[in-house]
Parts: sequence; C-alpha cells; structure tokens
Amino acid sequence: MYILECSNGMYYTGSTNNLELRLQQHQNGEGANFTKKHLPVKLVYFEEFARVDEAFYREKQIQGWSRKKKEALINNQFEKLHDFAECKNETHFLNVPFDSAQGTGNDSAQGTGNDSAQGTENNSAQGTENNSAQGTAPTRLLSGAETTDSLTLLKSNGNEE
Repeated sequence: MYILECSNGMYYTGSTNNLELRLQQHQNGEGANFTKKHLPVKLVYFEEFARVDEAFYREKQIQGWSRKKKEALINNQFEKLHDFAECKNETHFLNVPFDSAQGTGNDSAQGTGNDSAQGTENNSAQGTENNSAQGTAPTRLLSGAETTDSLTLLKSNGNEE
C-alpha cells in the first residue's frame, strides 16, 4: 500500500505487489488516470503486507480518510490519527446537547432508535479504527520530510530485484 503526492498537492493511495514497477508506471503516465493528469508524482509513504487482501483493505481504509489524517500518517504522527477520526459534524451525537437528543419523550421509540443507531455507528467506527491499529505492522515507512528519490530509497533498502 502506498501514498503518492501528485503535482497538484493531492494524494493518491494505491496498492501493488511491486512498488518499484508501479512507481515507474505512474511516472510514465501508465498508472491510474488521476496520477496521469497530475505528473510528476512523489512517493511519500508506504507499508508492506504479507497478504494482498490486507494491503487492499488498508488502501480502501486510507482512501476514506481526510487530508489531515493522511498527513498525520505520512508524517508519522500516529498520536493524532484518533483525533482526526472523530466526526466533527454539527449533527453528530457528540456535538448535540443531551436534552435535544432525547427527541419527543416517547420512551419506547427513543430507546430503540438511540440504541440501534449508536450501536451501529460506534461498532463500525471502532471496528475500523481498531483493526487498523492492530493489523499487520508496516515494515517500512517514509517520513513526509524525506526528499530522497523514492526509487533510490527502495533500492538502498534492499528491495531491488
């Protein structure tokens, strides 16, 4: 799984079983349509996984993240990831005063609605975050501050084929 910074400053997240080849494809305009339109690209982060399905799951997870959360990952600021995962919408249940969240006062409808909605939201959100924290640990991370050519870095790390 890898993250590229495109020439327009946007991030592209993908996964591959051959990072060096995939980077060359992106740089040659043979990669994804998005990166083709925003060349050159720069490798800013990657993780290696033993299984393809784990890398694909992680790619899809990160694609759903905000820019700030991706930048925290790229810059190895792991302590900030949880903060950026919190919902900031005005209507989110944490941001609504307790009295207004109680509705009309119908006890049976209120209990059923709140329990099922909160259970679903909390379990899915927590499951996603916990799985990422407990998943396969990456074996090599790039710092956002590194400016070394990414292919040279891969070769010097023993990944040359």
